[in-house]
Amino acid sequence: MTPGIILVRPQMGENIGAAARAMLNFGLDHMRVVGPRDGWPNPAAVAMASGAGRVLDAARLYPALPEALDDFHFTFATTARSRDLSKPVYSPEAAMALAAEKIATGQRVGLMFGPERAGLENDDLAQANAIVTVPVNPEYPSLNLAQCVLLLGYEWRRATQDITAMEDVMPDTEMALIGDVDRLATHFEERLDTAAFFFPEHKAEAMKLRLRNMWSRFPMTTQDTRMLHGVLRQMVRWKERG
Repeated sequence: MTPGIILVRPQMGENIGAAARAMLNFGLDHMRVVGPRDGWPNPAAVAMASGAGRVLDAARLYPALPEALDDFHFTFATTARSRDLSKPVYSPEAAMALAAEKIATGQRVGLMFGPERAGLENDDLAQANAIVTVPVNPEYPSLNLAQCVLLLGYEWRRATQDITAMEDVMPDTEMALIGDVDRLATHFEERLDTAAFFFPEHKAEAMKLRLRNMWSRFPMTTQDTRMLHGVLRQMVRWKERG
């Protein structure tokens, strides 16, 4: 198993095709495309992909990011800018070493890349578990989309060339999918809305963003999410009983 490459709102077909070539160079073949500006399939992407056309043939299209992340256990978001969100930040080398460890235990890992002009937005980053930042020249931090995919693909290859499968350090434990955590976060938001927690109104969206960011930092198991859903349901029943 290898990491999935998630291209979020890519703008140019040529860059998608070049990213496919970079992926196949390092043994990555699972691409997901979220809301491409010029539609999908894209003839310019096919032309640029050259011998890596099979990556595009197998690519999955998604209308929005939550759907694209739903069945991953852990995702990294790439960004060259410092952000306000409190998340673990890794170098490409450290991130791919961690990805290799997680995949060796059966977890599915995704790598998110933003649109060419401005990169990932804060709402995108809030849905990731960790951030990957490349130590580029601060006076010119912009990386081409395919260059960034190539760089992480190279570090993935380095991290896994001699790696052997690790024993699961948490036997009989199933890690929660990102979709499971997202549904739990939505459940909490609904209950907190009912309790008028998000006050004042003009701060509500920022408060929800911080909560989403908090949930994505927790290494949760499927059992954890089920238990917390149960906690919320029981609290509502208790309140209704007076």
